[in-house]
Amino acid sequence: MSCRKRCKREIFKFAQYMFRLVTGTLNTDSVEDELELSTVRHRPEGLEQLEAQTRFSRKELQILYRGFKNECPSGVVNEETFKVIYAQFFPQGDASTYAHFLFNAFDTDHNGSVSFEDFVMGLSILLRGSIQEKLNWAFNLYDINKDGYITKEEMLDIMKAIYDMMGKCTYPALREEAPQQHVEVFFQKMDKNKDGVVTIDEFIDCCQNDENIMRSMHLFENVL
Repeated sequence: MSCRKRCKREIFKFAQYMFRLVTGTLNTDSVEDELELSTVRHRPEGLEQLEAQTRFSRKELQILYRGFKNECPSGVVNEETFKVIYAQFFPQGDASTYAHFLFNAFDTDHNGSVSFEDFVMGLSILLRGSIQEKLNWAFNLYDINKDGYITKEEMLDIMKAIYDMMGKCTYPALREEAPQQHVEVFFQKMDKNKDGVVTIDEFIDCCQNDENIMRSMHLFENVL
């Protein structure tokens, strides 16, 4: 398998992982993704440093980097490009809002672009990280304004984005009130002290005691 195709496969598996992490289900066919080319050139940090910071070997990083550069010679991905990728993963719906939230979770320095370093650091956590690291990353995705709490409004925004991404072609058909109902169930389980917000401790405790979530955490470990 070529480096390009292998990297595409891993990016797609990552998208599957993130969707399963949030919903526990995913049924979609593999598709080819194409990245827009931006004019900004970016040179990644040394592989030795990335090898020390991630759970990927030097060979794995080389495979990922060659594929990343083949698809995006500029070395960075902006939000619009990220949305193009997700639109092809989920053509039956509108993935733009969810892609926006996911992009912000990857863009850890909030500079409006995801570099190879950003991408591989997030991928390392999601594919090779501990349960604690994966749940911390997921909490950060839900915590839209990064204040350390998940509110019902934030969870509803994420849920609506997921349902929009799934589209109207799901079976059984999704009811319009489904996102709100999902949020109510979520908070009933996680908001232990009933103060209207979910803390990182409440989030992690609930997830660690949920068999479906724990199963999804192990789906794509060691896929390289």
